[in-house]
This record gives sequence, structure tokens and C-alpha cells, in this order.
Amino acid sequence: MNSALMARAETGARDIEKTAHENNKLHKRLCRLVGQAIGDFNMIEDGDKVMVCVSGGKDSYALLDILMTLRERAPIHFDIVAVNLDQKQPNFPADILPAYLTKLGVAFHIENQDTYSIVKRLIPEGKTTCSLCSRLRRGILYRVADELGCNKIALGHHRDDILETFFLNMFFGGKLKAMPAKLQSDDGKHIVIRPMAYVKEADSTRYAEVKQFPIIPCDLCGSQENLQRKQIKGLMREWEKKYPGRVESIFSSLSTVVPSHLMDPNLFGFKDLKADGEPNPLGDIAFDDEPCSTPAPMPGAFSIQPQ
Repeated sequence: MNSALMARAETGARDIEKTAHENNKLHKRLCRLVGQAIGDFNMIEDGDKVMVCVSGGKDSYALLDILMTLRERAPIHFDIVAVNLDQKQPNFPADILPAYLTKLGVAFHIENQDTYSIVKRLIPEGKTTCSLCSRLRRGILYRVADELGCNKIALGHHRDDILETFFLNMFFGGKLKAMPAKLQSDDGKHIVIRPMAYVKEADSTRYAEVKQFPIIPCDLCGSQENLQRKQIKGLMREWEKKYPGRVESIFSSLSTVVPSHLMDPNLFGFKDLKADGEPNPLGDIAFDDEPCSTPAPMPGAFSIQPQ
């Protein structure tokens, strides 16, 4: 072998080793973030039976994969059952998930319910079907959780999903509300958890490529993704590109809430607030400069000139 071929071979070997190292770091990072979310919100306890909703998308595959890894390492015992709802969309590849889950060696259940026909009958042509579809799906999955004896329902929503929902509620719903990492289901019978709450979508996407998950497209029903959510996603992507760290800071703010500095009288007792003469280090420094003020406005920001 001549020197040029040897050099290429060495370079190729180094590239393979580097890729393997990066992939291993990604796996460890996902395990750490999912484990941290589980711990922070006490999502999974000893004896739980967790129903992992697997749609065939990258995030639910990643969730199942990481939870199976953590189950082997956890100091507690919990069971996992993967559940897919086959809603009978045209061209849905019904064989992919059973084959994958069988090969994975995880307990699973495929629920067959023709919600597609119901949605198509009730929603006018050209209108987004996602809202009704999700309501039907939710009710079916609650019933399946009961039948399987699952007390926890795990969904694959990640950090970006949570932030997008936060902005959608703020911009279009007039509410400071996001996706909680843990909540009681609306039927009051189950705890719904989102163990991927700290995971960036970019990491989930990369992990799906590394693991070569058999992705099933989410547009089989022909409904377009919510346009407003797509706009928010684009806005966040632009922020991440132009102002690194901004999205991370916004996400951090969701877990650092100061009710006394918002405007909800149901959340804080403004009406009963009186000066008690005691210094309060958390109180408002009303006449100081804003702590987040900057010497110059950011590009595109509004500025008010003094008169």
C-alpha cells in the first residue's frame, strides 16, 4: 500500500473513531437529561407501569430507547409497555412498528381504531384535522392505559415542543402556559409525563439518525402541520442562530417564575399586599435601572427617543 492510500486509510479510521465518540457522547447526554427530568419531577417511581406512546416519529422512538436504557440502570423497578395507535390513515405501514418492537424485545400493544374516517367526516376539506384527531387519540390512549394497568403515560415531547407551546399560548391565547413535564390527565386517572422535557430537538433528530429508527411520516392523513407552530419554530431557529443562548435562557425562565412580578391577582395576593416595614431582598427595586437593560437596542427592537 502506497503512502497516499495509507494516509487515507488512517484518516478514515480517525473519522470513524471520532463519529463513534460523538455518538456515544450524544447517548450519554440524552440519558443524563432524561434522567434529570425524571428526578426533578419525580416522574417514575418504584412499581410503576409506564405506557410509552410510540407514534413512529423520531421523538417517541428516542424516548422508548432511552427509557429502556435507564430501566436497566435504575435503582428502582418499573415496567415499560410500548403502545401505538393505528388510526387507519391511508398508506400507513402497519408492519413497521410491530416488527421493530418485536426485534427490540419490549412489551408492546398495537391499538387499531379508525379515527381517520371520523375526522374526515367531521372536518371540512382543507381544514386542519390535528385538533380533533388529538382529542380522539387522547381518549383512546387513556382507555388503553386502563386496560393495560399502566399508571403513567409517557409522551415524547422535547424542550422545543414545550417552548413552541409556550409562545403559541402567549401570542395567540393570551396565557402564560406551556406543556408541563408532569400533569394529571383530564380524566383524573393517570399521570402523564414528558421525560424528554430537557432534550433539544436537534439532539433528538441526530439520535434518530444514529440509531436509524424506522421513521413513519406524520403527514399520512394529508393534514398540514399547524402553520402558527411552524412560524414559532422558525422564529426560535432564527434566535438560536443570531443570538446563541437566548432560547436556553427562555426555557430556564419557565422554571424560575416570580409570581409577585407578574400580573395575575389569583397567583399572588396583590390586593392584600401592604408595607410591613421589613426589608425584602426579593422585593422590587422600583427606581433602579432594569437589570436586563442593554446600552443599545437589539436589531429590530423598538426604541423610544427622549423628547
